[in-house]
Amino acid sequence: MIGKNVLITGANSGIGKETAIALARKGAQIIMLCRNEEKSKNAINEIKERANTEQVDLIIADLSNQDSIFSAVTQFKQKYDHLDVLINNAGSILRNRKETLEGYEMTFAVNHLGHFIMTLLLLDTLIKSSPSRIINVSSAAHRFGKINFENINLEGSYSSFRAYSNSKLANVLFTYELARRLEGLGVTVNALHPGTVNSNFGRGQFSKILTPFMAFSTLFMINPEKGAETSVYLASSDEVKDISGKYFKKCKAIKSSKESYDKENQIKLWKLSLEMVNRQDLLLSNQAVLKT
Repeated sequence: MIGKNVLITGANSGIGKETAIALARKGAQIIMLCRNEEKSKNAINEIKERANTEQVDLIIADLSNQDSIFSAVTQFKQKYDHLDVLINNAGSILRNRKETLEGYEMTFAVNHLGHFIMTLLLLDTLIKSSPSRIINVSSAAHRFGKINFENINLEGSYSSFRAYSNSKLANVLFTYELARRLEGLGVTVNALHPGTVNSNFGRGQFSKILTPFMAFSTLFMINPEKGAETSVYLASSDEVKDISGKYFKKCKAIKSSKESYDKENQIKLWKLSLEMVNRQDLLLSNQAVLKT
C-alpha cells in the first residue's frame, strides 16, 4: 500500500479506526473523513503511534449534511491528485427518528445517501487513479431490510432497527448497481459484513426491548480489530484486485439477501438517490462516464 491514498469515513473509532491502523502499517496514506474534530484528533494520535507513521490526515465532514460533503470532497481534491481506495465505513443508528437539514430520515441519509453522494463526487479521481477500489461497509442486518420507495423517510413507521436494516440493504443495492455501471473503467466496488463487533456503535440507541439482548450479545461479539479484517483485505489484497460487485464476510464472497439482487430496485434506488441530491449538477459529469 506504499504510495496509495486511502480515504475512510468514520475512521475515528471502532472498525474504521482499526482499518486505518492496519492500512497505515502497510504504508498507505490515510485520509480520515470524520464529523467530530476533537475525537478525530485523539484518533489520529493513536493511529500514528500504533502504526508508527505520520501519514494520517483529517477532513471534517458531516455525512448528514450535503453541503458539508461537497466541501469535504473539494478539500480532498485540492490536496490530493489520486485516490486508490475509498472505504465507506461510517454508520449510524438512532433510537428516535430524526431528519437532516434537507428533510431526510437521518439513518438513511448518513448510512447510504451521504456515501452515495461522496462516491459519485470522487468517481473522476477514482477512475483517473485506476486500478482503484470502493468498499462499502454494510451489515448482516441488510437481510432484514425491505425498502419502501414510497416512504423512504419511514414517516409513521419508524423503528431504529428497520431504519438501520433498510440503510444497510441500500449499501448492497448501491454496490451492485455501481459495480455494473463501472464495468471496464478500472474501479472495483464490493460490500461487506464486518461481523458483529463489540464497539461503541449504536450504544444507547436500541429500544428498551432490545437493550438487554444487546448487552448479553456482547459476550459473543468480536473486537474491532477482528471486525476490520475484511475491509483491510478488500482494500489491499491482490486476490480481489479484479473482483467487483460481490458481498463479503470473513474475507470470502458470499450470497447477500434475495432482496439485494433485485435489479429493478437497484436502479430505483440509484434514481431516487440522485433526486435527493441538492446539487445534481456536481454529479452529472461523473455520472456521464458510467453505463446506464
